[in-house]
Amino acid sequence: MQAPTNNPPILPDDTPRIMRCAVPAPLYTLLDYLLPGDVDENRQLKPGIRVRVPLGNRTLTGVLIETHHSPDVALNRIKRAESLLDDEPLIDPTQLALLRWTAHYYLHPPGETLVLGLALRERRGEPPAPCGEPGVALSERGRGLPAGALQRAPKQAALLAALQKAPLRLTDLNELNISRSIVRELMSKGLAERIDMPPSPDWRCRSPLVANSEQSAALNGVIAALGSFSCHLLEGVTGSGKTEVYLQAVAKVIARGQQALVLLPEIGLTPQMVQRFKARFDAPIALLHSGLSDGERDRHWSMARQGHAAVVLGTRSAVFAPLANPGLIIVDEEHDTAFSQQDGLRYSARDVAVKRAQLSDCPVILGSATPSLETMANARTGRYQHHKLTQRAAGATIPTKRILDIRGLDLDAGISAPLHAAIQSTLERDEQVLLFLNRRGFAPTLMCHDCGWAAQCDHCDARMTLHRHPATLRCHHCNGRRPLPHHCPECASRRLVSSGLGTEQAEASLHRHYPQVRTFRVDSDSMGGKHAMAELGQELETRGACIILGTQMLTKGHHFPKVTCVGVIDADSLLFNPDFRGEERLAQLLTQVGGRAGRAQQAGEVIIQTRHPDHPLIQRVLEEPWQMLADQLLGQREQLGLPPVGALAALRCDSRALDHGLQFLEQVKRGAGISAGEVNVIGPLPAAMARRAGLYRSQLVLQARDRRRLGEVAAKIASTAASTKAPSGLRWFMDIDPIDTL
Repeated sequence: MQAPTNNPPILPDDTPRIMRCAVPAPLYTLLDYLLPGDVDENRQLKPGIRVRVPLGNRTLTGVLIETHHSPDVALNRIKRAESLLDDEPLIDPTQLALLRWTAHYYLHPPGETLVLGLALRERRGEPPAPCGEPGVALSERGRGLPAGALQRAPKQAALLAALQKAPLRLTDLNELNISRSIVRELMSKGLAERIDMPPSPDWRCRSPLVANSEQSAALNGVIAALGSFSCHLLEGVTGSGKTEVYLQAVAKVIARGQQALVLLPEIGLTPQMVQRFKARFDAPIALLHSGLSDGERDRHWSMARQGHAAVVLGTRSAVFAPLANPGLIIVDEEHDTAFSQQDGLRYSARDVAVKRAQLSDCPVILGSATPSLETMANARTGRYQHHKLTQRAAGATIPTKRILDIRGLDLDAGISAPLHAAIQSTLERDEQVLLFLNRRGFAPTLMCHDCGWAAQCDHCDARMTLHRHPATLRCHHCNGRRPLPHHCPECASRRLVSSGLGTEQAEASLHRHYPQVRTFRVDSDSMGGKHAMAELGQELETRGACIILGTQMLTKGHHFPKVTCVGVIDADSLLFNPDFRGEERLAQLLTQVGGRAGRAQQAGEVIIQTRHPDHPLIQRVLEEPWQMLADQLLGQREQLGLPPVGALAALRCDSRALDHGLQFLEQVKRGAGISAGEVNVIGPLPAAMARRAGLYRSQLVLQARDRRRLGEVAAKIASTAASTKAPSGLRWFMDIDPIDTL
């Protein structure tokens, strides 16, 4: 990437001005263009405006980085830009600096990175969306109607009467029990029209809860840092009131007239957090996640940019959202791997959030009951301020934990008689049970009892999962599907049997054992709607005894106050992960799922079923707090030079043939000329699951204790890959700080 020119030389007046632009294409350089023909050479052009430019036979929307004069450039080889789309930048200087840092650090094409700072419609070259809330008002004809009109259509008459008092936001119609179809009927009669209603300029906060001493100490530490950059680790046991600390910190930021950015790991948590924020603040909240329509997302993006949103709340990509006056950034459940993007630009939203806070000169809070080892290491060295919440809020107690050795026990869909007894006693007390099983579907394998054939995916090196509702075989890696076979394709036997356990099978067993009790299955197959988790949470709060069965969707910060018994059906499926982060993730998962128990006044119990009761990690999760576990894991990483002590990067490629990828990576490795001792180079070698969705993945892994040196070598590798001719159909990418090495 070419560096901006700070002190351009004095050149003759007739030297043409050149625009250096980031164009959304897989190019690792910025591109130069002549000014559009209708633009004055002396016009002031600010970085961050959009420019329509030609590239090949396409016209794309690029972002201006700088203008410069270059008398040595062959002007006949530089194309002319078609038009300027903005007078003022849509990407402000801080946001532009963040996006350029992101492209540089993660070694990703700058043009494909900078478009993340634009709303969807802005990337297409359209003007920014209006930031007002959609509303409805009477038209000129509607205002001329007398009071009491439309009596033959009561709903229309009610809407007409309400609009005669004042225009209404569309979101207000639900409170009046008026559907959108009634609005459309009035509009079709020419009596009403859509309008944009400006967000409320008054930001107010309702009374907070009384903070305990630990919450107050953490809050005071953050408040004292407002107005300057600092990073705060808020480590709190599950149910300790981390969200209350967030809310009170945001209240202080809003009182200063600034905005807060709150990042969540997944959409399912967003409605619950929005409800908490709306209950506390009488202020506009902008939402940014993939569950919104494009129009909603574009409007909220504009609200954030114009400073009309007091709080911007979203998932991973919201870290790049524009903010008029940022005062605080919060990353909730910062340890969650959902913050790491796994296609396109591969980045960690948590790490980008820390960089954004530094550029914005504001504090950032990283919250978790089980912080990542990277974050814990920064807290140990004093780079991050460490605030600890060791007690549950509102008098709730930490649940008791016990290991259930299931060796030799009869199991029904993975559930032993002792776990059934605990479930039964919990239900009899009119309390709720949560069962954790991290495999969806009915069974992970369908096989032939006679010859041993197993159903394999045609496009991946993986077995297909048996699903019963509907009855299909599915690949959980490429989403391929095919109907259930009636006989074995190898030996024609009809004795096809399932092997292993999934949530559908466990659900069927629970229905048989507890026919009078409602069982809620929570996995990506059953919770498809964007409001599904919020609706489940509301129902569980009003319901008595029931069973909640699900995958790791249940572990991500959800509050189920009536759950007092948590059962981990198959802890062994999480053991023996070959990835070096496997132990960290297992400990986090077991700690997080156990934290769903006893979050209100009733005591909670966590039961972990295992055939390896003496496994050291199982024992440590049972007996030790997360900080002690983290210390031991950090010691192991120190000995091996692995992150966060050392650093990793990987050059990966997907190709139509495995040999193509391995040969390309070997060619890059030789071409980069990496000397012995610079970094540890592993590979080229196939990925653990080499074939996925019909393509073969190969990788070259780099390891070093010196992060800066690793970055230099990774940049050399990426530059070499960009200049190396690749076989047809091969796609390569750099993965900096990869979350897996398999």
